[in-house]
Amino acid sequence: MIQLSGLTNIYLHREVVDFRKAINGLMVVVEDEMKLSPFDKALFVFCNRGRDKIKALYWDETGFCLWYKRLEKDKFKWPRKSNESTMSLSETQWSWLLSGLDLTKMKTHQALSYEAFR
Repeated sequence: MIQLSGLTNIYLHREVVDFRKAINGLMVVVEDEMKLSPFDKALFVFCNRGRDKIKALYWDETGFCLWYKRLEKDKFKWPRKSNESTMSLSETQWSWLLSGLDLTKMKTHQALSYEAFR
């Protein structure tokens, strides 16, 4: 599993990516399509057309790491395209995505803030 402790953000690329792309090709997607720096302390997540494979790219200050997961029987519930090609995820949402949950339907409890008891 990916060590998220040194990473500050998780970015999901909503559009499908040609999975023949390796590290250099995905770096170009991060820079040109996501408008982000691949050297940020971030995890960049990509999905193939069949939605049964995920690649995650990150820089760990000594080099790039490329993580790859292939589902044998199911598909990832990839968020649909919107006006934004990039979606920011929390660690919880990343875990949900890997577990097969639909991010658009999963919601956490709303944070509440009160000034006084009475």
